[in-house]
Amino acid sequence: MYKLICLDMDGTLLNSNGKISDRNIKAVKLAHEKGVKVTICTGRVYTSAAYYGDLIGVKVPIIALNGAYIKEKDRDEVIYKSVLGKEKCNKILNILKKYDIYPHFNAPDIIFTEKIIYSSEGYSKQNEELPEKWKIKIQVSKDWDSIFEKYGDSIIKCIAIDDDLEKIKAAKKELKQHDEFEVVSSSSNNIEIMCKGVSKGRAVEVLAGFYGIKREEIMCIGDNENDISMIKYAGLGVAMGNAEETLKNIADFITDNNDEDGVAKAIEKFILNN
Repeated sequence: MYKLICLDMDGTLLNSNGKISDRNIKAVKLAHEKGVKVTICTGRVYTSAAYYGDLIGVKVPIIALNGAYIKEKDRDEVIYKSVLGKEKCNKILNILKKYDIYPHFNAPDIIFTEKIIYSSEGYSKQNEELPEKWKIKIQVSKDWDSIFEKYGDSIIKCIAIDDDLEKIKAAKKELKQHDEFEVVSSSSNNIEIMCKGVSKGRAVEVLAGFYGIKREEIMCIGDNENDISMIKYAGLGVAMGNAEETLKNIADFITDNNDEDGVAKAIEKFILNN
């Protein structure tokens, strides 16, 4: 019997319109009723993850920022965090600037950017519809020295996005040459940079330890490169029908896509119908 389900968000729990289907919500709630713990494990900032966690009734800690931050949703308790710090932030900035790529540095509840573009633009549009409690703070500034001085010990992840995939590939290759960084992607046009050793898989392991849940009692569902570590770690690793081929190749099971209630179908098959 599985005791913990960890769900990626974009491309997994959320459909192509960024919404959670009624069937997915129902499946999560029925799993809860069977005593299964369900959490979100996402690359998004904590505030955004917690908002969607609220929608599906998540009652356990949220894993945000690709596993670099784990926090109780309705309490101040932070279970785990791994910060980049000023020196690493500067190193990342210099590499991205070399390729003329806009960085977005993420604290749990703040996004720092030079320009409202790509991910910050997406969060900005979401803010228009969100209650004050769930709005994501976006700070626009080119004074990175001041930001890193003030917030370096809060910044957990950097995400870099560009439509020029060759620039992204080149920057990613250079960043991977630095041993102090964990470098992954959640789509073909982005790079996500955290401290070495940070991953969704490691975070799932930490959360499982927090609850005394065994590895074989965990089901993880995802769709992209940054989900590989948790799919490998899980007792049952599930790839979405719309997942990257690399993820499908290592998954134990492939469910339907994110526009056809793939999450619900996996939960029904392995949790609700057993």
